[in-house]
Amino acid sequence: MSPSNAPAAMRRLLDLLAGNAPVEAFEEPAASLRAADAPPADIAEVEAATSVALRIHGSLAQHRRREAQLTALFETSGDLAASRDLDTVLRAIVRRARRLLGTDTAYMTLDDEERGDTYMRVTDGSISPRFQRLRLGYGEGLGGLVAETAEPYASADYLSDPRFAHTGAIDHGVGDEGLVAILGVPLLLGDRVIGVLFAADRAARTFTPDEVALLCSLAAHAAIAIDGTKLLAETRAALAERNTAHAGLRARNAAIQRAEEAHDRLTDLVLRGADLTEVATAVGAVLGGGITVTGADAEVLAQVGTAPRDGLAEAVAVSRTRRRAVAHEGTWVCAVMAGSEPLGGLVLTGRPDLDEADRRLFERAGVVTALLLLLRRSATEAEDRLRGELIGELLAGSGRDPAALAARARRLGADLAGPCAVLLAWAPETRRGLAERARGVVARSGGISGRNGDHVVLLLPGASPAAAARSTAAELSKATGAPVTVAGAGPATGPAQIPDAHAEAERCLRAMRALGLTERGAAMADLGFAGMLLGDRGDLGGYVRATLGPVLDYDARRGTELRRTLESYFARGRSLNRTAKALHVHVNTVAQRLERVTDLLGPDWSEPERELEVQLALRLRALTD
Repeated sequence: MSPSNAPAAMRRLLDLLAGNAPVEAFEEPAASLRAADAPPADIAEVEAATSVALRIHGSLAQHRRREAQLTALFETSGDLAASRDLDTVLRAIVRRARRLLGTDTAYMTLDDEERGDTYMRVTDGSISPRFQRLRLGYGEGLGGLVAETAEPYASADYLSDPRFAHTGAIDHGVGDEGLVAILGVPLLLGDRVIGVLFAADRAARTFTPDEVALLCSLAAHAAIAIDGTKLLAETRAALAERNTAHAGLRARNAAIQRAEEAHDRLTDLVLRGADLTEVATAVGAVLGGGITVTGADAEVLAQVGTAPRDGLAEAVAVSRTRRRAVAHEGTWVCAVMAGSEPLGGLVLTGRPDLDEADRRLFERAGVVTALLLLLRRSATEAEDRLRGELIGELLAGSGRDPAALAARARRLGADLAGPCAVLLAWAPETRRGLAERARGVVARSGGISGRNGDHVVLLLPGASPAAAARSTAAELSKATGAPVTVAGAGPATGPAQIPDAHAEAERCLRAMRALGLTERGAAMADLGFAGMLLGDRGDLGGYVRATLGPVLDYDARRGTELRRTLESYFARGRSLNRTAKALHVHVNTVAQRLERVTDLLGPDWSEPERELEVQLALRLRALTD
């Protein structure tokens, strides 16, 4: 070979470098010179150049590998920045590890703190379902050694490597996958291992330090992705918890504001003089149900909407004990209290379920109702004092101006200009309740009432004393739940006549109590001769009419002699025969006349007390005739 062939061989080496030819191709220029019997000096020069070209080729290959690795790491960092899906990032990392290290498969295991082992999180290139579902206990296999030491480990032949603890499950899984060479590196968060990243081949292989470093870099990215996802989840949970807390706080503030507005509205109603029905209507509108207000004796004071069931006294007592509203058979009950004094109850119907806010609002309504009842009681007590003072002055009479008294009565809603019945009501055990109930009686008739000693005085315009006494006794007895005795007198026309009528009513009441005629209503005329004797008017004719009226009227209409027969009957010692002889009639006629008297006066006319009344009336009639 001529000397001119050595430069050509040099250019060929440069072309091979430029074309990134395989390592084997670099031997061809020197081999060609040797085949052509080139001078030994040329061959030695080309071989030296070949050695340099191979070093350059190796450096370029290493640079390209590092460029690819850096590109992969940059792409992984981009994945971390662009994706919030942990599975996507981990799959990308495992796929790049397999590609960059040129292994048959790559996979990642993570700790399962709840079960106390590790599990296969991501695989790439795996063909065995058993391997993909593999779970490893702590300290087992190559991964256990990596986790314990927090250092990378590689095995050129896993199944025969004695450095770590083999288990049947792991070895079977590795055998199913056909793996031989395995490299594992730790996923580190600080100094804690949270998993292991693996690259594995199905043939024996020694992993280089560069490959170990590359896999460690990818593992670091995976750990960052896992930690970032965990922090993001914790942040989202904290934000959700904060939002929930804020929503709860807003709801609570709204409920408090609603309750305050309702309380202010109800209080304003009370202060403007609204009655119980108006307040009950407002409470029912706020809570969306029916409202019933009961008094201390369980009587219904106001009702709006659906009425509750009976038997709520026990529920009110429970609410009073617990100092809060209680549920009772589909209703809500709240005791109305003034300190420790029970004033009544508040009942809500139509709302079987109340949340905490509405329950508190209902309890506030109970407080407002208590305020209204106290104000009403205070007003009533003040009015009672005024009525009591007026009644006292009306009964005293002497030195008082009748016109001024009548004017004061009119301001209290009573008209005393015309005739009125003067009634005294007495009950031994219900004095306070009696005065309250009496106000209801006189309010309907335009009268006036007030306490005087242990009695309640009622002035009822235009009423008959006897009839008014009977109806008032019945009404008060029913309202108070206890027997009430009422004595009547009058009628009294104008304030000037009231003291005398009151005195007569007092005598009537004393007589009724002395004669055992309590628990009813009566006037002097109803007491027979006792009333005639005690009465101021001495109405003999009225007494006779009250006792014998039906008999006298019958004689007048029919021309009979029932009165004369009675007089003869009593004069002859109640003997039918002697009475018949005296009247010159048959004894059966006398018997028939007495039966007619029984029809007219009632079957008890011949009883001792009543008979005395009849005989006295007969005598008085004879005297007046």
